[in-house]
Amino acid sequence: MPDGANAILVRRRRREQAAGPRAAFGARGNRPLAALAAVFVLAQLVLVRPVLGLGWDEIVYVSQVTSHHPAAFFSAPRSRGVSLLVAPVASWSSSVPLLRVYLALLSGLALYLALRAWRGLFPTRVLVLGGALFASLWLTLFYGPQAMPNYWVAIGALIGVGCFLRAREERPAPVLLWGLAAGAALMAWMRPTDAAYVALPLLVLALARRRRLLLALVAGLAAGAVPWVVEAYVSYGGLGERLAEASRIQGGLGWQIAVDDQLRSLGGRALCRPCTGPMPTPLVTLWWFALPVLAGLGLAVAVRARRPERTLVPLACAATAALPYLFMIGYAAPRFLQPAYALLALPVADALWHLARTPGGAWRPVAAPLVALALAGHLAAQLAVLDGAVSRNIESRRDWGRTADALHRLGVRTPCLLTGHEAIPIGYYTGCSSGATSGNNENTTAADILRTAERRPVAHLSPAGGTPPPYARSWPVHRISDLDVRVAPGR
Repeated sequence: MPDGANAILVRRRRREQAAGPRAAFGARGNRPLAALAAVFVLAQLVLVRPVLGLGWDEIVYVSQVTSHHPAAFFSAPRSRGVSLLVAPVASWSSSVPLLRVYLALLSGLALYLALRAWRGLFPTRVLVLGGALFASLWLTLFYGPQAMPNYWVAIGALIGVGCFLRAREERPAPVLLWGLAAGAALMAWMRPTDAAYVALPLLVLALARRRRLLLALVAGLAAGAVPWVVEAYVSYGGLGERLAEASRIQGGLGWQIAVDDQLRSLGGRALCRPCTGPMPTPLVTLWWFALPVLAGLGLAVAVRARRPERTLVPLACAATAALPYLFMIGYAAPRFLQPAYALLALPVADALWHLARTPGGAWRPVAAPLVALALAGHLAAQLAVLDGAVSRNIESRRDWGRTADALHRLGVRTPCLLTGHEAIPIGYYTGCSSGATSGNNENTTAADILRTAERRPVAHLSPAGGTPPPYARSWPVHRISDLDVRVAPGR
């Protein structure tokens, strides 16, 4: 018996000695990822700045959970995920800087966890470079601290695909199955339709071999999509009706080439609808054309190294994620492709390391400086676009605030109602609810507006010189900046 006890102690000691170096290596490998996440958070706070006011879509999401502003109309394509994400701050505070700091910190933590999900699939240097490539895009920095869904779909995609691949190559441990489910749920929580496109290749692979992976993936997608589906039956008459309404609002989903629209949006446009005007300079768009080339090189490197699945699966998920936004809608916004960019970043980083270093680890004397120079130029172009986007948005959102101040001077104060041009954002800044009798945000009628005007301030907004609707034509008109504001006669 003593000999048996001694043997057990010896085996335990050996296991601890063997595990020690691996644990230390894992801790050291996580530090660069943590440093990258910290730099990402700092860059958001410095370059985007917490003083940036809420944008139109943010107002819709944030107003659902605030107690200090009326809830804006919530259209069919939207999901409640963002509203719940901001609720810990927005439910009790109206401070936009506080919300920005909260979201910046949360986005940095999420990036760190998403890259950790890929540990063991790629070397740490590839994960750091891939994360840096994604995090340094102007649209990632711009939307990281904003209450918008696309960055979080990208994070869910990274977590889900990384855990899926690790579970296929390793024993499908519970932590990997939970990670896969969590990534899928996060995507579906934010945008159920985007989650379905991202997960399509994973569903095909899971159907072929792994039942536990299939169950985890389907459970995650279902858990995230349940609120959206329930709301479809409660508010829209069913899932098919909500999908049809969402398609209508988006201009009708079908074969529509939006590749050129996406290119135009890369110059810093938050929404390109209609997407007219000149293309950005080649310095701004060059990286977009380099992406498929470098992704193909990354796949060739993976095939040569006999690990094709680690690269092929994220490339397939990126392709299905991008498909509807490149070929199925008639407008563009750069944030729509964030999940695809996140999934492409790691294969592209793998390709760049291959170009810069020999298989033995030495730097290539010509290629390495060229890669470094290209990355520096790319970063400079991204920061220039970011600076312009931030400046324009800060000014436009300050315009909404100035219009709100002028409306207050006209007696339009809470509780109140605004209708017409940009009623949703200006209404939020004014403290009013918003209404529309037609269009994508239709939620009231002319008769309801007139009844409301009998008991509280109501105003209609239109571009200067524009034709007002019949119900507001007799109202006194005031000029505020480039708007004609018609205020209903006093009660």
